[in-house]
Amino acid sequence: MTTEEITSSVLVATGAVVALAALLSALARKAGQPPVIGQVLAGIALGPSVLGQLPGDPSAKLVPDEALPFLGVLGQVTLVLFMFSVGCELDTSLLRHQGRTVTTVSVAALAVPMAAGVALGWLVAGTDLAPKGVPEGWAFPLYLAVALSITAMPVLASIIRDRGLSGTVPGTVATAAAALTDVVGWLLLAGVIALAGPGGRSPAVLLGLLACYLLTMVAVARPVLRRTSAIPGVLRDGPLIAVAMLSGWATNSLGLHAVFGAFLAGLLMPRTADGTPDRELVAWADRTGSLLLPVFFVTTGFSVDIGGLGPADALLLPALVVVAVATKLGGCALAARLGGSTWRQSAIVGALMNTRGLTELIALNVGKAAGLLDDRWYALLVVVAVATTAMTGPLLTWFQQDRQDGPGQPAPHPARAAASGSRAASRPT
Repeated sequence: MTTEEITSSVLVATGAVVALAALLSALARKAGQPPVIGQVLAGIALGPSVLGQLPGDPSAKLVPDEALPFLGVLGQVTLVLFMFSVGCELDTSLLRHQGRTVTTVSVAALAVPMAAGVALGWLVAGTDLAPKGVPEGWAFPLYLAVALSITAMPVLASIIRDRGLSGTVPGTVATAAAALTDVVGWLLLAGVIALAGPGGRSPAVLLGLLACYLLTMVAVARPVLRRTSAIPGVLRDGPLIAVAMLSGWATNSLGLHAVFGAFLAGLLMPRTADGTPDRELVAWADRTGSLLLPVFFVTTGFSVDIGGLGPADALLLPALVVVAVATKLGGCALAARLGGSTWRQSAIVGALMNTRGLTELIALNVGKAAGLLDDRWYALLVVVAVATTAMTGPLLTWFQQDRQDGPGQPAPHPARAAASGSRAASRPT
């Protein structure tokens, strides 16, 4: 294909997926589901799982093989901007004002699913269920442990706002716990990726390069961000984009993924004295994510062939869903109860923390790119991410049927929680 033909294909595919994602997102919201469900379904529908099954393979005509890498690059650039805004909008004030319940839920949200993930990974190792082409040993079990422990902070915040849970005990606990697990989860994932595929470097060299990168981010990038954030207008946006992109390039060059560098750059953004982020600084990144993030789901959809799952997966998939829900929802609900919440409040916290959404899909793409997942396990875990996110709404409706025992009770810091939920919820979910 010529350059003009590839450009035309990318433009057509981008327009098609954005339009379909907007339609399906609106339908998802009307059905009480997070809009990310519609975006994911749009990407899957345009890929080999749905459109590719029709006569003539319209999926291949919409996005030819020659154009798919270029579409993937556009999706990755959009993803870097999105993760930069995620890091920037993380309300660190919630991390500094944790009560016993938040701490307990945060530990359970990570420890219980991770323990189950390691056990499940070792259980399938050496069997026909093990992912093909993935190095044997600890890499896949550790990656599966992190993948099962993820909570989607942007989706969770949107659900909390839509359900009227901002400022309530379960809403505040879930928001603060998700913020903490977001940071720890990405650090753990970065560690697994770094150890699994350091690009031929020894661990000592890799740690040294990581230390140099972190020192540069703190000593150079952070002062630049602090100075440029005070500049009014569009002159401010250029340096912020540059820092986000260069940080993403640095982590990608270290054998990690660009999303880690973008997320760290966002965390280093200036905040108010109490740790509250300034959303106006990265409003442009939010808008870009809102408009073009569905392009990322095109590459996800073209990597997933649900129809290719075999008979053995008919048993493995439900087992994965049960493990994911039991460890995340059950573990967090029990932890919230031990922290002093009522059973109904604890169940709501568990249902919220079980939301995986976009964050899980990003982690799955990172794992697949690092060679820790094959196509089959990638498809299985994508379905798990969609299923656990889709069940959040019905579960909350069930748990909120009787509000007398506390979902509406004010949280210890309702104003801060409500403001944080409102800010994070406005991001594309």
